[in-house]
Amino acid sequence: MIVEIPDQIINQSGLSAKEILLKIALVFFQEEKLTLGQASRLAGLHQFEFQKELAARNIFVHYGEEDYQNDLKTISFI
Repeated sequence: MIVEIPDQIINQSGLSAKEILLKIALVFFQEEKLTLGQASRLAGLHQFEFQKELAARNIFVHYGEEDYQNDLKTISFI
């Protein structure tokens, strides 16, 4: 899918296309519409770099009870 943003909107925002993609990725991640990997790819960043962007904005990585239980299972196999 291709989404076009008119140049006028981009110019008025004062942001580059890359910055707009980052902002979209951050919002979608924060609203749990995208996973960390998906949001990272949308932003065009490595996951570690995307996590740094999250931290800079005080946005927490989603880590629930199910994730915790899966990690415990993984650790027990080591």
